[in-house]
Amino acid sequence: MANTYKISAETVSENTVLLKLAFGEPAQNDEIVRDAVAALEDLNLQGGETVLLNGPASLPAACAIAHGVCHLYKEVAVFDPKMGAYVVAVSHGGREIGTLIKA
Repeated sequence: MANTYKISAETVSENTVLLKLAFGEPAQNDEIVRDAVAALEDLNLQGGETVLLNGPASLPAACAIAHGVCHLYKEVAVFDPKMGAYVVAVSHGGREIGTLIKA
């Protein structure tokens, strides 16, 4: 069970899943990355059109999470709190990179 990093999933629409990201117990990034990947695997995501990522993540954890979902979903969008929107960061035939998705 991942203790240093938590990920929960919420269905937003038929083809869109929101992953809520959160730190758990304090740790260094080597452990956080392993726990983030384990937490993601525990969700048994089936994939679809869009995955939205929202919540704090270190850069190594964010990369590991994006890698874990980018082949399951047509597009990966990350929440930007300054913009109040999700920014499409990975696209495999989905919306254009940089497209904003309203929160």
